[in-house]
Amino acid sequence: MMHNEELFLKHIAYELRRWSIMMTTRAGSGHPTSCMSAADLVAAIFFHAMQFDPHNYENPDNDRFILSKGHASPLLYAIWKELGVLTDKDLLTYREVNSVLEGHPTHRFAYTEAATGSLGMGLSVGAGIELSARLDERDFYTYVLLGDSEIAEGSVWEAVEIAAHYALDHLIAVVDCNNLGQSTVTMDDYQLERLAEKFKAFGWHTIIVNGHDMQDIVNALDTARSYTKKPTVIIAKTVKGYGVASIEGKQGYHGKPFKPQELDAVLTQLAERFPDAAHYNAPCEWQPKKTDGQTRKTEKINAFPEPHYKKDEMIATRKAYGQALTIAGEIAQNVVSLDAEVKNSTYADLFEKAFPKRFFQCFIAEQNMVSMAVGMSACSKIPFISTFAAFLTRAHDQLRMAAVGQSPLRVCGSHAGVSIGQDGPSQMGLEDIAMMRALPESIVLYPCDAVSTHSLLGKMLVYKKGISYLRTTRMATPVIYDNSEEFPIGGCKILRTSKHDVACIIAAGITLHEALRAYERLRSENIHVAVVDLYSIKPLDEHALHWLVENTQRRFVTVEDHYLQGGLGEAVCYAVRNEDVKISCLAVTELPRSGNPEELLAMAHIDADAIIRAVKETL
Repeated sequence: MMHNEELFLKHIAYELRRWSIMMTTRAGSGHPTSCMSAADLVAAIFFHAMQFDPHNYENPDNDRFILSKGHASPLLYAIWKELGVLTDKDLLTYREVNSVLEGHPTHRFAYTEAATGSLGMGLSVGAGIELSARLDERDFYTYVLLGDSEIAEGSVWEAVEIAAHYALDHLIAVVDCNNLGQSTVTMDDYQLERLAEKFKAFGWHTIIVNGHDMQDIVNALDTARSYTKKPTVIIAKTVKGYGVASIEGKQGYHGKPFKPQELDAVLTQLAERFPDAAHYNAPCEWQPKKTDGQTRKTEKINAFPEPHYKKDEMIATRKAYGQALTIAGEIAQNVVSLDAEVKNSTYADLFEKAFPKRFFQCFIAEQNMVSMAVGMSACSKIPFISTFAAFLTRAHDQLRMAAVGQSPLRVCGSHAGVSIGQDGPSQMGLEDIAMMRALPESIVLYPCDAVSTHSLLGKMLVYKKGISYLRTTRMATPVIYDNSEEFPIGGCKILRTSKHDVACIIAAGITLHEALRAYERLRSENIHVAVVDLYSIKPLDEHALHWLVENTQRRFVTVEDHYLQGGLGEAVCYAVRNEDVKISCLAVTELPRSGNPEELLAMAHIDADAIIRAVKETL
């Protein structure tokens, strides 16, 4: 590295520190000391290592940067100011309600690859980006800046292992080891060799550097790009608050901006600490590395074809998911499938057989799988994620952050409810509807047969506002719909109704079939009820529900193979909260056990017998 470049990079690092201090002081909140430790690293990554065009951010060959330690967001915004995208005035809006420069990065700031802030996810996102690059035969590099505190997160090591498994040699992690967490010394403290041995054990190249020696950093970044067949981690020893002697390396300053009355003195200390960098005024010789004018392309998706099932054919909705996913792969080349080592149960293996290069085995590491899908989504892929519904609870934080980042993930949770049978409660997804309903902009779909599963997956394929969730069942169920039936998002199907209805049974999935059995038996007793397939639990068809209130003598019975809290019944209750309607909600209310499906549905009081009792009790 030439002396001029070194001085320029030190100047950039100085500016990053200066702006991190000013932005957080202006906002009255933020994490300046966490920015100050990593400023040299970020300056070198952007202005030395990365090959990209900041004025053509959509170029698919640009190198990528992910700020996994999202609380250091001032670094991200300040570097883009140095790149000419933001202004001084923009930076001073940091954390204001109408500013896109939020406390932790989100996609409201257009130069954010993924929303971060909840720690431990950035490396997984990077792995997903690099797998997408490999699929597209592109050779860009992805840099992920992590903090040493977040290395305690298990999801980080899930990502470390999967990156080594897939030999992602264009993935470069940079760990800011300043040895101080929010409230205590980090787990590894300054034992950098110990941390390096962990990464080596997982199969990574490791480099240890002085994180405040620009020459050392640049050499490490150059070396990292020369390695092949393994991912690389640069472990940088840094000092929290570096540049302001009064707080350098001291506990108790995490997340504490300097006070306005301290600002002038602090900035003076900073300038005196780095006089050459502070007074640097040579013209900028840095130039974008790629200017070919490409953009990231969004694939046009053809209409989803009708299925070819036969009425009364017995087929599990989980199998119909795999079949429909394969069709999605045929009509959209950007569809990819990620599965958590249960592909023969979720039927994602059907997609794998058809498109092996677009199937990604994520093994039993659901947290990493979800964040990998976020990275793939950032590369214009259409990711479908599948595992047992029960195990998605493990990755709820990753799903939550995907929703914060408005990543359009498509998620399938199979083996939902007590109806899975003998495997017992540890395998039963009974919280998933509540979990998915709570995510902003999510849709929650629960089909009862193969036709509705097929149609709803087609709707998920083109849903881009947020996360779409499909709940599937282990048991085979009969096909009840014609192949031409339409299933709009936010709709429902009124399957049975008459002018003499005295109540309405509302169900979805497996319990819809129990409701139809209950209907036949009630009709034999001259008790007429409506039956509704509420396949779209979020959003609900509130118009239809209000019509049903008026036409079924204001009596509802909801029934679901899910815990009562947050499920279908509560959603219906809220939708008709201002109506004078009597509602009985049948749901799983006690811890289930192993048994055959029929026994467990009866024990949970969500089978046909229970529905009949509930209807009669409402009369």
